[in-house]
Amino acid sequence: MDVDMIFKIAAIGILVSVLNQVLARSGREEQATMVTLAGLVVVLMMVVQEISDLFALVQDLFGL
Repeated sequence: MDVDMIFKIAAIGILVSVLNQVLARSGREEQATMVTLAGLVVVLMMVVQEISDLFALVQDLFGL
């Protein structure tokens, strides 16, 4: 995993947090929840892609 990936995840977390606070304080709790869920899905997709690459690397390494 690259350090770049960690920075991307941190940036998404900060952006989602700020948007969540802005939307929650303006009375739009539903949209704030949707922004939080969307951020979670984006980060999970990034992590799943990295795990998939890891499994492919292990398969190539052991010749499975």
